[in-house]
Amino acid sequence: MKFTCDRVVLLKEISIAQEIISSKNVISILSNIYLEAKNNGLVIKSTDMKVNFETIVPVEVKEEGSTTVFGEKFLGILNNIPEGDLEFEQKDNFIVIKPLTKRIKFNLRCIASEKYPEFPSFDKERFFEVPVKNFKNMVLQTVFAVSDDETRYFMNGVFFKKEDNSIFMVATDGRRLSYVKKDLNKKIDDFAGVIIPPKILNILLRRAGEEGLLGISITDRIIYVQFGSYKISSILIEGQFPNYQRVIPENQEYSFTINRLETLEALKRVSLLVEQKSHRIYMVLTPGIMTISSSREDQGDEGDIGSAKEEIPCKYDGEEISIALNYRYIEEPFKVMTEDEISVHFTESARAITIKPVPENDYFHIVMPMQLD
Repeated sequence: MKFTCDRVVLLKEISIAQEIISSKNVISILSNIYLEAKNNGLVIKSTDMKVNFETIVPVEVKEEGSTTVFGEKFLGILNNIPEGDLEFEQKDNFIVIKPLTKRIKFNLRCIASEKYPEFPSFDKERFFEVPVKNFKNMVLQTVFAVSDDETRYFMNGVFFKKEDNSIFMVATDGRRLSYVKKDLNKKIDDFAGVIIPPKILNILLRRAGEEGLLGISITDRIIYVQFGSYKISSILIEGQFPNYQRVIPENQEYSFTINRLETLEALKRVSLLVEQKSHRIYMVLTPGIMTISSSREDQGDEGDIGSAKEEIPCKYDGEEISIALNYRYIEEPFKVMTEDEISVHFTESARAITIKPVPENDYFHIVMPMQLD
């Protein structure tokens, strides 16, 4: 195998491939990136046996062939080698890497490509298309709420389902829930609800652009995604996703409206002095004012850490009420929402609150309060 290509072009793709790899994997071949030069293109693959990545970049192929190289070292070389065109040539169990304009040479050990795992094939007939921007927005509004409790593995991913001519996503960790729905305005084949691991979704967030279409295909065990020159697949999480519909309040008697960015800044300041184990903050609502504090004024002993309190204006004309919340459960949805104003709906201090954009859109977030004491 022998080819030349531009360093910058190759570096971008190898960086993505390395994201997939489990660097601590006991199977050495899974720490490697697959390279195959053919038809003036370089096929690049990587896998951790759950998530598979494949792309192709244009190169000048002088001799076709394939091999695998240790991903971490290969990326390190590309990060530090000078700009410009690079030449790659396989010699026995090594690949020789050198820039065309500098007297530098790296010999990186290879493992035969025959030992690399086979990837599942894409079934083009089962693909449906979604605007990339819409799908990324759905992921952004949900993926942060995924549970990291491995004993509740069925909540370790985002639930994804088609309903009529719409698709929706739901994520929950048992203390909060995020929901988003998008209309496709076209008919697609039905598929049962599936649980998508966050790894593939986070890769899409970072690497997919804002324009064009995303191709998606779902089988009983695998989700396939295609955009641009990229093909990514992932094994789905098995198990029964919780009945999230039971958590969504049918009616909430009270609500208030606040400025999203103003509230985020206040949360950032007050959280400097919250108790670090519980992350509890207190929101006290009075007509026209919301007070955010790191401790209750009636507790007497505020602890050694100190306290913080900030008042911000809000649209509320009900009776005074105090609600205790994990500030991260408010901060995280506020960060991914884009509207200037947010409405918060509630019934009483011990029951779930619902966070919605103003005007209402196709998503919302639900948070369970904490105990006031």
